[in-house]
Amino acid sequence: MSPVNETLLEFPCDFPIKVMGRMQPEFAQSIAQLMQQFDAEFDAARIEMRPSRAGNYLGLTVTVRATSRAHLDDIYRALTAHPMVTVVL
Repeated sequence: MSPVNETLLEFPCDFPIKVMGRMQPEFAQSIAQLMQQFDAEFDAARIEMRPSRAGNYLGLTVTVRATSRAHLDDIYRALTAHPMVTVVL
């Protein structure tokens, strides 16, 4: 049986994260600022944005430079705790 800590990822790596929240003018900017706290070289211009069909939600794909599994876990925790975020994948 393999240890729980094992991962198929090799760090550091660029890791895409999908984030969804209600359509708000400051949503993408707020998420970009959060990502810059974890990745000083995060480029907000590379955020991919997709509005939902009805236009009520906005899906973002943010790619961060993850340095370890713990770093990635911290990023996921921060995103899921963010008040504007509905779903993180």
